[in-house]
Order: sequence, then C-alpha cells, then structure tokens
Amino acid sequence: MPRPPPSRAVPSAASAQPPRHGLARVLSKLGACSRSQAEQWIRAGRVSVDGRVVRDPYQPTLIDRQQVAVDGQPVKSAEYVYVAFNKPRGLVVSAADEHGRATVYTALAAAGLPWLGPVGRLDKASEGLLLLSNDTTWAAGITDPATHLDKTYHVQVAGQPDAAVLAAMLTGIHEGGDLLKARRVTLLRAGEKNAWLEVVLDEGRNRHIRRLLAALGFDVLRLIRVAIGPLVLGELVKGQWRRLGADEVGALDARKGRVPSL
Repeated sequence: MPRPPPSRAVPSAASAQPPRHGLARVLSKLGACSRSQAEQWIRAGRVSVDGRVVRDPYQPTLIDRQQVAVDGQPVKSAEYVYVAFNKPRGLVVSAADEHGRATVYTALAAAGLPWLGPVGRLDKASEGLLLLSNDTTWAAGITDPATHLDKTYHVQVAGQPDAAVLAAMLTGIHEGGDLLKARRVTLLRAGEKNAWLEVVLDEGRNRHIRRLLAALGFDVLRLIRVAIGPLVLGELVKGQWRRLGADEVGALDARKGRVPSL
C-alpha cells in the first residue's frame, strides 16, 4: 500500500517574521545617516537597540520591532527627501574630505535639510546634475547598473574629434581592465581649438568619460551632467538645489512602479 505524501507545515501569518538587517543598514534605511557614518557611530558606542548599547554594525536588527537610539535619542523613520543639486566644479561629493576640501555638503549646510546621501557620483572637476536623498532604497535603484538608466553629459574637449573618434567611443576602449564606451555620442559644436560633445552613458565607471577620451587622445576641459534619465538640469542655477516632485521621483523609479509619498 503506497505511503501518503509527507505533510508539510504551512507557516502561519503569526510565525512570519519581518526581515532583519544589520544595524548600520537599519540606521541608513531610517534616513538617519549614511551606512559608513552609522558604522562609526556604532563602533563608538553611541547606538543602542532596545536600551542596550551595540558595537557591532552587523548586529541583526528588526527595523519595525526594535527601538534604535543614537546618543539616547530614538531614531524614527525620517521623511523622505529628494533633491536635485547643480554641482559646481571644485566640490567633492563626500560628507567629509580628509584633505579639507570643500564638499557638496558645504553648499547645502544652510539649507536645513536632513541627512542626504549622494545618488551616484561626480568627480571634483565635474559639474552639473547630482541627486541626493535619504531614501536609500530609491537611491540604490537609481544607481543599480542593471537598470541601465541613461546619464547625459555635455563634454568640452581639446581638439576636434572626427567621425572615426565618435565611432570608437561607441565601440569602446579597453582601459585599466574596463571596457569603456558610450551609448550615444553627438557632436554639438566645434571651434578652432575645441569641441563640445553630448555623451550618453547607461553605466558609469570611475572617471568613465575622461578615461575613454584620454585613451583616444583627447583632454576633457569641462564635463557637465545635464540629465539623469528623464530628469534634466534645466535652468537650475549652479550651486543651487531644489526638491523633486512626486512625478519626477516616480519617473526615475518607474522600473519598480513605486512613487514614494512626499
């Protein structure tokens, strides 16, 4: 006589547990600070969970079930803020710089904003559209290489790149172990000594455009990011910022169909 199939216990809703995250990640997800800053706070003994000081940044923590505090003050989920900033040349995209250089936070210090993390990077010499937010889940979706979200740059180069150079930028160059290439390249205008290109990337490696053009024999004089996906820099004055509208936030995160409430 055949044996009946073994019964399988079905977990009840009551037994289902919310996911645990490392404590540093929980502080970041709550919008309190960056994960690296959270690790520093935790190791310094400034963070407690349910009244007990925890010094392990990876301590599993239930974000909605356990009380997290910094310096004795409970950390509550912050209102999500989404900002577009027109980064001037010369600012470092970092909360602090070991060399004492001015950062984007120097320009935002008087704005009265909560902690915001940069969504992607622009190097010190680059300008233009930079996103900042305390919604780390949204930010991760924007920067995830799998999304292939277009970033558009206007680039001034010394010299006059011809059609062969533009074609090589599309084909790509192997440099430093990376394949560097552009998704689209357009010659905007050319003068006697320099030219402006519009370069679109759907991925971004460290100093991607500068390295690609240098490999082809061209120095970059200026590099300005003018768009991220459908969001354009527009008339935003250099050094100024503005909050994104719910439609703009949702358009950048359309792959998830998620429009965070503002």
